[in-house]
Amino acid sequence: MSEHLTKTGARNVFYGGSAFFFAIFVGLTAHSHYYMRTTSTNETTLTDSVARGKHVWEKNACINCHTLLGEGAYFAPELGNVWTRLGGDEDVEGTRETFKAWMQAQPTGIEGRRQMPQFNLTDQELNDLADFLRWTNTIKTQKWPPNDAG
Repeated sequence: MSEHLTKTGARNVFYGGSAFFFAIFVGLTAHSHYYMRTTSTNETTLTDSVARGKHVWEKNACINCHTLLGEGAYFAPELGNVWTRLGGDEDVEGTRETFKAWMQAQPTGIEGRRQMPQFNLTDQELNDLADFLRWTNTIKTQKWPPNDAG
């Protein structure tokens, strides 16, 4: 038996290893998609209002300052659990009204604080954005964010 790897042997190791790790990659990708569809979110709770709220989120580039489930800029607070912080599902309408009042009061003008701009959202857009943030609050995030403050 030869102590050196021949060109044919090296080629076989390369192609065999590549095929093996590609198969593992495909399997892990499929598992991730399966997990996301069956465990982390509930697609039955996706409504037109949630979709419109996501559009409001994207149109106003909220992710340029805020994070949502860890994705985005770290300039302003995490909003993945803002629904819980404002009151949660125990008082849905109260939480919605608190959120809307807070959004409409921006900028607060408090000296020394970073200011959120006033986006002049309509009542419908505020309700849709609240529904979107309420829906993101229900995603199983494996304990993210790590604290309630966001």
